[in-house]
Amino acid sequence: MTARSFAFRPRYRALAWGSIGLGGSMTTVATVLGFATVPLVTGALGIALGAAYLASPAWRLRVTISDDGLAVGSPARERFRLAWSDVVRVVASPSTSTCYVDGGAAERSLLVPGLGAPAPYDIVDRKALVEAILAHVPADKVQLVETLEQLSTAPGPIRAAPKP
Repeated sequence: MTARSFAFRPRYRALAWGSIGLGGSMTTVATVLGFATVPLVTGALGIALGAAYLASPAWRLRVTISDDGLAVGSPARERFRLAWSDVVRVVASPSTSTCYVDGGAAERSLLVPGLGAPAPYDIVDRKALVEAILAHVPADKVQLVETLEQLSTAPGPIRAAPKP
């Protein structure tokens, strides 16, 4: 199999663009009002924070899948590489295109966030990524669930909160 890459993308793009738009509007109003300090600073801050989120280096990260394993990194630096034989377990929800690949330590694990998953990022074509992961990991290491929230014994980012 040829290596295939899946890029990280900002999950809250609309919020960032909204911040930029609202900040631009506030800056315009502040200019019309004679450079009123509070709206000018607040508007500039909204523009800066929205732009910083959209320009984050995190959006250069990619998950690369090959027959040997998966790797996460940017063109400049690889964060980690995980051979398929080193995967401890995979908890997956095919219906929501979500999965958690447990590499034995948090810094060697990956959450592919689907619908409802708590992550500040999204991954392009996550359904194909989840399918590729499930195709490469032995079935005895895979646990299929309807949603990751159902899993109460999971480590790290997929531990579900107790229900009241």
